[in-house]
Amino acid sequence: MLRIGVIGCGAIGRDHMRRLRDLVPDATVTACSDYFPESAKLAAKQYDIPHVYDTGEELIESAEVEAVLIASSDASHAGYVLACIRQGKPVFCEKPLAQTSADCEKIIEAEMSGGKRLVQVGFMRRYDPGYREMKRIVQSGELGNPLMIHAVHRNMHQPDGLTSEMGVSNIAIHELDICRWLLDDEYKNGQVLKVRQSSYSVKGYDNPQIVLLETGMGCRIDVEVQLSDGYGYDIQCQVVCEKGTVSLPDPYAVVTRSEAGRIMPILTDWSQRFIQAYDIELNEWVQAVKNNGGYGPGSWDGYAACVAADTLNRSRNTGRFMEIQMMPKPDLYADGSN
Repeated sequence: MLRIGVIGCGAIGRDHMRRLRDLVPDATVTACSDYFPESAKLAAKQYDIPHVYDTGEELIESAEVEAVLIASSDASHAGYVLACIRQGKPVFCEKPLAQTSADCEKIIEAEMSGGKRLVQVGFMRRYDPGYREMKRIVQSGELGNPLMIHAVHRNMHQPDGLTSEMGVSNIAIHELDICRWLLDDEYKNGQVLKVRQSSYSVKGYDNPQIVLLETGMGCRIDVEVQLSDGYGYDIQCQVVCEKGTVSLPDPYAVVTRSEAGRIMPILTDWSQRFIQAYDIELNEWVQAVKNNGGYGPGSWDGYAACVAADTLNRSRNTGRFMEIQMMPKPDLYADGSN
């Protein structure tokens, strides 16, 4: 039984605790920690977690913890991941891996110094059955070479404090990962554009905004990002190939016909839309830890998404594409996905 410590007892942290306790047979949560001690105590009581630590560092160093799951605030991710690497403990870090590409590089350097992969990043869409089938079809070559991707990321609302830049670095970070994964290609350049603003743009951030990317093989990608769309949580993706297209299916929903109308409900947040992906993701991560290898998206993938996001945000208001410059891919990640 893998003994896991969870840092961050907010909504996603508690959901992962439930998942690890109820749905992952080879894992148990033995410790938790949160910036707000009361949150950690409440989570420990709710999920029967025996050890509560005042700091994430104490949890990471504890002999009661064999692997760590980080679900704390974005700004804390890099420091906790580095602490896990120093202790030689496998770590699952929710996206983003870090807030800057420089911090991602520090993580890569630390992992390389140890000579083994320890980090997995929470890009859960790679575990969604719909995206996995899209990947299989694109890789099979049955539709010819991929040419373009059209993607949409629409949220119903956002909490106070979100910025236009976070719309790329925190929200569209999922598209930045999943598109390069679907195409098995790295980004060459990119640009983010502000368009006519929605009446729901009342919190000071650009809404909508358009992300444009070009890959090394010349594929073009456009991503519509809406931080507040007024109707639901709507994720769409279509890969255009030489012989046809492949599109992400809508989540299962019962269709109602009534009063001269046809109604299919739309989900309102990420937790239900990708619930199956999260379940598969943590089950596969635990098995990778127990097998001492075979991790999913890792430090290189977190770095690639972060570099792209940094570049896109620098392009804001310039009216031009900017080159996405990445360091050479280390051999340690040569057998990883993308």
